[in-house]
Amino acid sequence: LSIIPTSNALKLYLAANILTVVILSQLVLRRQKSSYNYLLALAAADILVLLLIVFVDFILEDFILASFLPPSINNAVQVLEFSSIHTSIWITVPLTIDRYIAVCHPLRYHTVSYPARTRKVIFAVYVGCLLSAAPYYWWPEFWHSLPGVGKSDEGGGGGGESSRRTVAEHVLVWAHCATVYLLPCTVFFSLNTGIVRKLRKRRNCFRLRGYSTGKTTAILLAITSVFAVLWAPRTVLILYHFYSPPPTSQSAGRLLHVLTDVANMLALLNTGVNFFLYCFISKRFRAMATNMLRALIHCRKQPKPFYASHNFSI
Repeated sequence: LSIIPTSNALKLYLAANILTVVILSQLVLRRQKSSYNYLLALAAADILVLLLIVFVDFILEDFILASFLPPSINNAVQVLEFSSIHTSIWITVPLTIDRYIAVCHPLRYHTVSYPARTRKVIFAVYVGCLLSAAPYYWWPEFWHSLPGVGKSDEGGGGGGESSRRTVAEHVLVWAHCATVYLLPCTVFFSLNTGIVRKLRKRRNCFRLRGYSTGKTTAILLAITSVFAVLWAPRTVLILYHFYSPPPTSQSAGRLLHVLTDVANMLALLNTGVNFFLYCFISKRFRAMATNMLRALIHCRKQPKPFYASHNFSI
């Protein structure tokens, strides 16, 4: 894929996430809601994913330097990349739990979820994801040894690769697929099913304007649904690379690489789409984003935002 659409996508996604961080920071300062803190942490993690994977691993290494980074530096960057991916995905898990408690156990919500605990949970997720990424220090060599990637597809060679998989490689690839897709989707599906069932039982209350869980819960359902759709192709292709023999023809190899690039781009799209989901669902978020963009365009200080006295969600 060309550097031009990739660099343009990086600019768009970074701008969207930076704008999201600014808006959510204002909301966090005004109203100490746990969900705002989780969404803010999610936007920060998405920015890290974009900087580490799109800029460092793709634009810097493949186009600006036009050479691989030294092995030790490349492996360290790879650990940070996996850490940012894990964080971007798993920060949504406590948000899902938070919304599940708010909807299904509202009387217990304020005793379980409060800003101080939320910040501790976010810190624990960031640290835990960094530790969970440590084994992927060895992922680069393993990734280039996958059939159809790197040198393994040149001339149709490497037919015996799939038969020489070690136990460690099996554990690593399945741990990756489980960490970034299978386990999160299981949590999202289980808790979101409970949330939807509860909301259906009190649909009339959900339609009330002041219902405090409506917009934030809708944002959660949108985020998790989009994640499940955008990350599915990459997960399938990783397993396909691992278990399938190398392509026997040059055209098949090129097709496989194109499909892999598209799957990776779809997974990265997950880091830039949240801003547009927030704008689509939340009138307040959309209004704040409009005011901020208008202020940037006209180079003037934006007006002080109006906050209603009662507790609307974003």
